[in-house]
Amino acid sequence: MDFRQVFAANLRRLRHAKALSQENLAYEAEVNRTYVSKIEKGATWVGLEIIVKLAAVLEVEPAELLRLPPRRSRRR
Repeated sequence: MDFRQVFAANLRRLRHAKALSQENLAYEAEVNRTYVSKIEKGATWVGLEIIVKLAAVLEVEPAELLRLPPRRSRRR
C-alpha cells in the first residue's frame, strides 16, 4: 500500500468537498500550488507540518488525510 496515493486521494476528495481549487488550498495553507499538485498526484512525500496545515484548511483531523478507503465486500 502506497500511502502517498491514499493521501493524494483523500486530499483531492476533501478539497473538492470544500469546493477549493489547488491554488486556494495552497494559499490558505501557505504552501506552493505546484507542491499541492505533486501531492495530489502522489508524486512526493508529505511532511507532518504540511499535513497539519492542509488539514487545518480543510477543517479535518490530520489523520483523516491518511485514512484507508473502506474495504469493499466481494460478491459471490
